[in-house]
Amino acid sequence: MKILVQNSRSSLSISTSTHNLFSSTFFLSASSSTEKTKIDKKMVKICCIGAGYVGGPTMAVIAHKCPDIEVAVVDISVSRIAAWNSDQLPIYEPGLDDVVKSCRGKNLFFSTDVEKHVSEADIIFVSVNTPTKTRGLGAGKAADLTYWESAARMIADVSKSDKIVVEKSTVPVKTAEAIEKILTHNSKGVNYQILSNPEFLAEGTAIEDLFAPDRVLIGGRETPDGQRAIKALKDVYAHWVPEERIICTNLWSAELSKLAANAFLAQRISSVNAMSALCEATGADVAQVSHAVGKDTRIGHKFLNASVGFGGSCFQKDILNLVYICECNGLPEVANYWKQVIKVNDYQKNRFVNRIVSSMFNTVSGKKIAILGFAFKKDTGDTRETPAIDVCKGLLGDKATLSIYDPQVTEEQIQRDLSMNKFDWDHPVHLQPMSPSSVKQVSVVWDAYEAAKGAHGLCILTEWDEFKNLDYKKIYDNMPKPAFVFDGRNVVNPQKLREIGFIVYSIGKPLDSWLKDMPAVA
Repeated sequence: MKILVQNSRSSLSISTSTHNLFSSTFFLSASSSTEKTKIDKKMVKICCIGAGYVGGPTMAVIAHKCPDIEVAVVDISVSRIAAWNSDQLPIYEPGLDDVVKSCRGKNLFFSTDVEKHVSEADIIFVSVNTPTKTRGLGAGKAADLTYWESAARMIADVSKSDKIVVEKSTVPVKTAEAIEKILTHNSKGVNYQILSNPEFLAEGTAIEDLFAPDRVLIGGRETPDGQRAIKALKDVYAHWVPEERIICTNLWSAELSKLAANAFLAQRISSVNAMSALCEATGADVAQVSHAVGKDTRIGHKFLNASVGFGGSCFQKDILNLVYICECNGLPEVANYWKQVIKVNDYQKNRFVNRIVSSMFNTVSGKKIAILGFAFKKDTGDTRETPAIDVCKGLLGDKATLSIYDPQVTEEQIQRDLSMNKFDWDHPVHLQPMSPSSVKQVSVVWDAYEAAKGAHGLCILTEWDEFKNLDYKKIYDNMPKPAFVFDGRNVVNPQKLREIGFIVYSIGKPLDSWLKDMPAVA
């Protein structure tokens, strides 16, 4: 379960003389303009709705850095909460175990008693899903705010004291306006301030990102009460984040900044991937081109690694959302610009599959293909929108047999991903196929050598470090000849593998002579 929180431009009709916002918990009386906001000595209570990739790690770090604050993470999923309370956390993230165990049971709690903790909280973070709509108005692009709305109504139902509601999920611009209307029209005398505090975490480095963020962004209403709410949340982060890295904006700037950041990052990946296709056609090396381009201080080197494509829960969804917002605001040219980022990403995945099929005598029917890596990036078990799904489905469509190995992704997850329709993953479990049929052409193994044994081709789809150090001579000796390696992450040294005997395709690298006269696209 996830919940999101934002501020709205519409003004709350709160009389500070009668309803002094959060005076009992957060603030001194606002009757005097000279009085400064401060956190009361009473222990502040924070509740986060949604115990997923964002809510769990973020709240764990807040609890770790703020021992004077009580933090509760709530979710309706009994199994997920049980995992957070066990020695086997429900998500894999380097460093997360140590942070959770340092404060769990002290000032960090995981619970399914959602209403109790929401009712008691002073600050409520909402980290619920905003999946892409699959039907109705805006289907395939617009964000579905059903879960956000239900969370807001639940907050209004159980709250008996003033609350700061913090939007942590990514939402369309102006979502806060709708949320505020729900809360204020069902307030029962309770006063709410809504803030937008988008996350900018990268999976695999989330704990590092939380400990030393580039910036913390807080958006709120430009009213005295709104500014006091911003100050209250800023004081939480100020326990460990330097003040100059805490950026305070209006509500709409904070909402749009999250979408813009993800769009810009995805754009860089699509840009270098577009260049990788040109490099293959001309004999250039995309790694050398990226290095030269990245040395320009105006551009920088980050997010310039060519690959089989970007994945993760945010990039595609947020860009589709951005496209929809642009279309709704009468900006078709802007919408088309961002659409192209998605189109290039899809093109890159299709191009990779076509390279595999055309290289192997234009058919993979009945051939075993080893898939090394299924997560969308290394150091995470997250498979949401991973390029591996589309690559595997493309190969299965040509009747290949797949043997898949990933050190952090379970067989159950892989089978679900390959059997579900697009966007199904982004909806609650009870709305997903309960027992997705297993794909008979797929086997999942727990060893890279077992995956490659007897395979006609080997595809590297996640840049796990262990794939750099495999004994490729051993792998080659156990494969039918000719033996192919298709490196979608530029993990291996193509020349060394060619010396072993492999025919190698690496994204954006000069082509093996075997491939030069074969089409890149069907």
